[in-house]
Amino acid sequence: MNKNMIAPSVLAANFANLQLDIEMVNYSEADWFHLDVMDGMFVPNISFGMPVIEAIAKYAKKPLDTHLMIQAPDRYVKDFANLGVTNLTVHYEACVHLHRCVQSIKDHGMTAGVALNPHTPVSLLKDLIKDLDLVLLMSVNPGFGGQSFIHQTYAKIQELKELIQAKNANCLIEIDGGVNDKNAAKLISCGADVLVAGSYIFKSEKPIQTISNLKSIISK
Repeated sequence: MNKNMIAPSVLAANFANLQLDIEMVNYSEADWFHLDVMDGMFVPNISFGMPVIEAIAKYAKKPLDTHLMIQAPDRYVKDFANLGVTNLTVHYEACVHLHRCVQSIKDHGMTAGVALNPHTPVSLLKDLIKDLDLVLLMSVNPGFGGQSFIHQTYAKIQELKELIQAKNANCLIEIDGGVNDKNAAKLISCGADVLVAGSYIFKSEKPIQTISNLKSIISK
């Protein structure tokens, strides 16, 4: 897998003209589309589900990096695979049988990720890290876009990187929440591989240029 990637979060896009924003990301230097699926139960918000992802998939020319902030995500693994999702990430806190869910994701031809809420310690992944393709660290409390970045994330990235190296694992570190041009370089230097940015990109007057700027910052 590549590193130093940008994944614009479609949650911050203009849903009244979603095709335009999808095509903007296609033409940009972004690497993935980041899709946040929220159920109103695991997190206090409802975002979008399969019909919207199906519509996005018709136009998207880059991998769909799908982050399930839902309870009992095991129920829907096959459905997301059928939609053409590339990476499927589930929350540690939402899975009773996490190892089984990870294996199911892989069995359905997707790369498997596990997300951790800001308060969830990295050490809980020590027995599973070699089975994962990606770990997503939430750098805000999940549920809403536009929140302020939690600075403890830097130390958490370093701890996760040490765990990956100690276990001789091969998984990417993805950061989601409050990412911008002020913290992107430090996140990468701490060990992050993929940065999710929502409001910072889609609320920009020139989003393609904003993505390009982020890419240049993290590629130095």
